[in-house]
Amino acid sequence: MTNPAARLAGRREWTAFTVLLLPLLLVSMDVSVLYFAIPSITQELDPTATQQLWIFDSYAFALAGLLITMGSLGDRIGRRKLLLIGAAAFGLASVGAAYATSAEMLIAARVLLGIGGATLMPSTLGLVRNLFQDDRQRGRAIGIWSGAMAGGIALGSVMSGLILNHFWWGSVFLINVPAMVLLLVLVPVLVPEFKDPAPGRFDLLSVPLSMAAVLPVVYGVKGIAAEGLGPLHLGCLAAGLVFGFLFVRRQLGRDDAMIGRELFRGRGFAAGVAFNTVASFAMMGSAYFTTQYLQSVLGMGTLEAALWSLAPSVAVGATAPASTALGQKFGRPVVIAGGFVIGAAGFALLGLTGTDSLWLLLIGAAVLAAGIVTVMALVSDMALASAPAEKAGSAASVLETGGEFGGALGMALLGSLGTAVYRGDLSDARPAVRETLGGAAAVARQIGGAAGETVLATARTAFVHGMHTASYGATALLLVAAVIAVTRVRRTEAARAARPEHPPVLAG
Repeated sequence: MTNPAARLAGRREWTAFTVLLLPLLLVSMDVSVLYFAIPSITQELDPTATQQLWIFDSYAFALAGLLITMGSLGDRIGRRKLLLIGAAAFGLASVGAAYATSAEMLIAARVLLGIGGATLMPSTLGLVRNLFQDDRQRGRAIGIWSGAMAGGIALGSVMSGLILNHFWWGSVFLINVPAMVLLLVLVPVLVPEFKDPAPGRFDLLSVPLSMAAVLPVVYGVKGIAAEGLGPLHLGCLAAGLVFGFLFVRRQLGRDDAMIGRELFRGRGFAAGVAFNTVASFAMMGSAYFTTQYLQSVLGMGTLEAALWSLAPSVAVGATAPASTALGQKFGRPVVIAGGFVIGAAGFALLGLTGTDSLWLLLIGAAVLAAGIVTVMALVSDMALASAPAEKAGSAASVLETGGEFGGALGMALLGSLGTAVYRGDLSDARPAVRETLGGAAAVARQIGGAAGETVLATARTAFVHGMHTASYGATALLLVAAVIAVTRVRRTEAARAARPEHPPVLAG
């Protein structure tokens, strides 16, 4: 559906949109950019095992914990202003990370990178909502935005490997700096300011409450994915849920809430967030298995595995921009449901892979990615279109926080299911073999000879069996989501057609 009263975006808006893709690409790349750098970092900075873990995770925790806060702040002070502040912080933190002289300094720089990333992500998506008033143009832009975000994660590890073939480990961070400088120069020229003209007082108490709700849950879920159920991780989940209840209760009782009640008055917003969470669950849950399959089952090196993992991104690049056009032609309910069905078919193909099925794995991953990115693009557009334009930053932050939760849950739940099957199949093996496939490979190297090969082959078969079981469970989940999408999105579209559009708010 196109709003006939909406102003069409021209060359200036599309140029501004291209500039806004820069921070999105870099923020998503920074999730995976350390994959190849960590051996050099370990040799140079000599971090402890705990410090090495925090070098990886501090970025993601800071990003997830502050998305809601930064989305609300951008609505109040201006999304362009917050984007520029975030770009400066991200660039400076990148320099700090590149020249870190200790593990503690690198962890601190990664935290600052996460804070900068939390300002950039909702600001860019919120600005896209404001730049494109026409439904068709906005949908096309969000489709490209979704594809860039998904592709950036895969590209980060490959870029890291290629750069480290020629430069020192800090160079993986310095690639951010020219892009951020370009952003600081071009955004004031090309991107107008947008903000809520009557935002109310900023609720400072909601900031620690939102972080206390998000961070323990993300930590607990990631811990379960890596180590299984334990008192600490379950306690974190419980604490996060308690603080989440307190946060929601505070938001419902305030007129100047960080997440305004008006966001959820549009039926498309809640549905969009929910479906985006399911899509992220599927995307990250599949990545948990495909990356390990390439390296530990097929025995590829890290760079070779990263290069092969780029193949499904071709499907993402082709599908994401076309998804909104398909939605406009056939209707969002049908295309969103179809995306879930295609994603389910991709998981079904993963359920058919053997221990030497590279092409079947890549085809399954590509089919899955094409379906899931189709869903992400359409439900993101649906959620943002249903939110008031002056609350676009807050809407984007909630959408992205849901994606963070979904991704963490996908890795934890599907990973735990696969691990349970793996350990069940190896109940009589050594503890190190039963723990992980990587542990089994280490034991096989110690044993050596035909006996070592037998241990490794048995462990690989058990891992693939676990991947099959998790894939079938995810297939069923996505088929259920497809059925729900047909009815829920159809009602949402009918409700949206019956109400007037929210006019965009322009300030500055």
